[in-house]
Amino acid sequence: MRFLRFLFLSLLASLLFAFSATAIEIEISSPGEQTIPLAITKLLPMTAPQAGIAEEFQQVLENDLDLSGLFDLVDPASFLGDAAKLTLRSIDVDFAQWKLLGAEALIKGGYRFEGDKMTIELRLYDVITRRLLTGRRYLGKAKDVRRIAHAFADQVMQGLTGELGPFSSRIAYISNRTGRKELYMMDVDGDKPLRLTDHRTIVLNPDFAPKRKEMIFTSYKAGNPDLYRKEIYTGRESRMSLKEGLNIGGRYSPDGREVALTLSKDKNSELYLIGTDGTIHKRLTKHYGIDVDPSWSPDGNRIAFVSDRRGNPNVFIVDVHTLDVSRLTFEGKYNATPAWSPKGDRIAFARLEDKRFDIFTINPDGSDERRLTFGPGSKEHPRWSPDGRFLVYSLDRDNEKSIWIMRADGTGARRISAPGGDDTHPAWSGRW
Repeated sequence: MRFLRFLFLSLLASLLFAFSATAIEIEISSPGEQTIPLAITKLLPMTAPQAGIAEEFQQVLENDLDLSGLFDLVDPASFLGDAAKLTLRSIDVDFAQWKLLGAEALIKGGYRFEGDKMTIELRLYDVITRRLLTGRRYLGKAKDVRRIAHAFADQVMQGLTGELGPFSSRIAYISNRTGRKELYMMDVDGDKPLRLTDHRTIVLNPDFAPKRKEMIFTSYKAGNPDLYRKEIYTGRESRMSLKEGLNIGGRYSPDGREVALTLSKDKNSELYLIGTDGTIHKRLTKHYGIDVDPSWSPDGNRIAFVSDRRGNPNVFIVDVHTLDVSRLTFEGKYNATPAWSPKGDRIAFARLEDKRFDIFTINPDGSDERRLTFGPGSKEHPRWSPDGRFLVYSLDRDNEKSIWIMRADGTGARRISAPGGDDTHPAWSGRW
């Protein structure tokens, strides 16, 4: 479905100016329903060309948009003369050429340098209506090319589907590539891996704060599995929960004011809510079974978790206010690590079958269970992207553990973590 609306686009620069353009919103809820033929021209120099800038930008942008499964990229070998022209105004674009090639959307752009300062101008056009959909001016340096490409990929997703993409977010994970399990962070495509801890012990279960650039995780640094909080850019960290026994599986509430986690201070593993200062606000479960792996619903009213209270581990849901517990999964002998979609419509989890784990999703009412992964190796610890379009998970195959991303329907799986260590327990940040 297509409908017209006015977009008022602000381009960031020392001189502020705005566009007013008629835009199309194409209603796409999942890959395969409708793909958009998209042409991406090479980034053209507006001053002296700089080696590698256009190529790196193109590679990142194409990789992001291909992952979405929403686009059919037009072969650059078929491009005609307009592809070589730096046309940043709709009236200067030869839309007839692009329509002849079957393109319905078009990306054009250019870059220039003034000293070490780089400016990239980008435009997304609708070929059918010959209109500008979105335009951006980005300022940075040569090292920022990948970041800018991710940011514009998010804008393309918004311009054509109505919702920002997740490509400027981050993924945290645990890796033993130093010989110890430490906390790392990387871009969505696996670039720029950064080690965040040097605890030289066991670190587990990271989670991003929803509104601040910080994370929580469990570490044995002080000899006990305590819950830590860490500011990502300053590096400052502190223990948030240090009760005797387990302080594991911490998950921020959607408003960031509380954390759900498992404590075993009373000799049994139960779910609790604590404040960001570590004080206990509420006990959520009281059962002789083991209750672990909490995951909040996006409205903050319910929490999915894993319990063996009925025998084998299964996924249950507890109401945060009434403490009523209902069972979600009934199939399989071992269901683990639930993750509630940010849209609230699906819960992902891992199930052990045929001696390996695979990823499934299910409606919060227990209906419409779907298996997403197949083939060799165990796929575990699913977590959603902030737009709910993708899942990140860990794969244990051929004596190596790695981080992978796939679309929410299970297609398009690709590895993002580099070789050189066992990588597990991924977590996906909100939009940055």
